[in-house]
Amino acid sequence: MNRCSRGLRAAGFTLIELLVVLLILGLIAGLAGPQVMNYLGESKSKAAKLQIEEFGSSLDLFKLDIGRYPDSQEGLKALVEAPAGADQGRWHGPYMRKKIVPKDPWGNEYQYASPGTHGAYDISSFGNDGREGGDGDNRDIVSWE
Repeated sequence: MNRCSRGLRAAGFTLIELLVVLLILGLIAGLAGPQVMNYLGESKSKAAKLQIEEFGSSLDLFKLDIGRYPDSQEGLKALVEAPAGADQGRWHGPYMRKKIVPKDPWGNEYQYASPGTHGAYDISSFGNDGREGGDGDNRDIVSWE
């Protein structure tokens, strides 16, 4: 072999070296991937809890103006549009910053009931699965906890 071909051969990677690197990257991804997904699920749950707390503050402002919380039929929409049964002169909304009722982080509607079974009102999100109950990402996020 001449000197030029030996220099090119020494500069490349062997198939074994490439497979070892790919194996190490696969192991790292296998270990870190579930942790990242768990973190993202927790973030959505925390965001839902914060939105429910914001609803609570807005509902308290609504009650100060109107003298009552919106009933279940009026729902959270009463925070952005004056309900038909409310005295229009006393309603000083919208009570939400964006003038819309946001959906939960999973794209589902929040559940609202007034009077609630746990207080003057109950607000809940059914989590990732959109069904009542569940564990982990599927756990319900509620206003009374």
